[in-house]
This record gives sequence, structure tokens and C-alpha cells, in this order.
Amino acid sequence: MTNFNNTQPIYLQIIQRLCRQIIRGELNAGDKLPSVRELAIQLGVNPNTTQRVYAEMERIEVAETRRGLGTFITENESRLIQLREELMSEQIISFINDMKEMGFTAAEIVEGVRKVLEKE
Repeated sequence: MTNFNNTQPIYLQIIQRLCRQIIRGELNAGDKLPSVRELAIQLGVNPNTTQRVYAEMERIEVAETRRGLGTFITENESRLIQLREELMSEQIISFINDMKEMGFTAAEIVEGVRKVLEKE
């Protein structure tokens, strides 16, 4: 059973996890996703939740359902590149907003990131 947080709906958390697996290359264009029931069992959620996950992933054009075959990661490489850029942008914006909320200036944020990257 997977741990979920209480700050956002479970289906959104599952979508985020699947999208991160895609951008990390753990799931590739054209890969078949588990059936609705299989994923529900793996994650310990209701099958209606996983159905909603797949429907939303289709809506955002990251997955496609093929009648009688199942749900697959889209083969539209440009959409997957766009997804990667969207997720990166969301993370950066969230980080910057958090840092500004703590009182850091843009210059301090850039300098801090530079220092951390140099240590890696």
C-alpha cells in the first residue's frame, strides 16, 4: 500500500507519480500501463480512483486508451518533452515562491542554487 498525503486528492498524487516515472525514463512512450484493477491493487486504492487517473492522463494527452488493449503512455514524443518542461517549471516556481516567502532575494536564491550545484 502506498502512502498518500492529505494535502491533495489521491488521484492527483498518482498522476504526479506516473508523470515523474515518465520523465525519469522508468515509463517510456508506448509502454502499457497496468489495468485499472491491477494499479488499484498495487496502490491500495479504489478502482474508481485509478479510472479517474487514466481519464485525466488521457485528457492531458499523456496516455491513451486503446479499446480492448488497455492504457498506454502516449507515443507523442513532443508531448512528453513538453510534460518534462512543465514539471520542471512547476518545481522551480514552487521553490522560488517558497524562498521568497522566507525573505530571500532573487540574487540570494541564484547564488544559493549555484553554490549547491557546485558542491555536486
